[in-house]
Amino acid sequence: GMILSALAGIGHSSLTNVGGWQPKIHTESIVVVGARDLDSGEQALLREHSIHVFTMSEIDQLGISEVMRQALTIAGDHNDGIHLSLDMDALDPKEAPGVGTPVRGGLTYREAHLAMELIADSGKLISMDVVEVNPILDRENATALLAVELVLSALGKKIL
Repeated sequence: GMILSALAGIGHSSLTNVGGWQPKIHTESIVVVGARDLDSGEQALLREHSIHVFTMSEIDQLGISEVMRQALTIAGDHNDGIHLSLDMDALDPKEAPGVGTPVRGGLTYREAHLAMELIADSGKLISMDVVEVNPILDRENATALLAVELVLSALGKKIL
């Protein structure tokens, strides 16, 4: 989104130069996992700035474990750690109905949990945020509760 663009030095200088230097994040280390609905402008921007995107098609073909292995390598190998922006829109609306942009065919409950567990196991997570939880659109607080579960998994909570 807009904040990520500004951190990557993409956009108006009044936003990208906050703090006096840019970029704050190198685009080669940015990874998007679970994309399934990108407009032509987003597609062009992602390509132009070498941002790696794993689509749902790639997750279907490779499996979430392999996608996350590759994503963690791209994001974490030349950095002190990774920041996770957990966008609840990435999940299928059956799992997370209370989001701003529900698009069928997203991550399943188990794919999302396994992704978070693999992030925790990597030891590379240093910060995270959760976006796109909309209580007005949610059903019985399902999206908010799932977001809490996923945060706990990303922070290392396990069954055993």
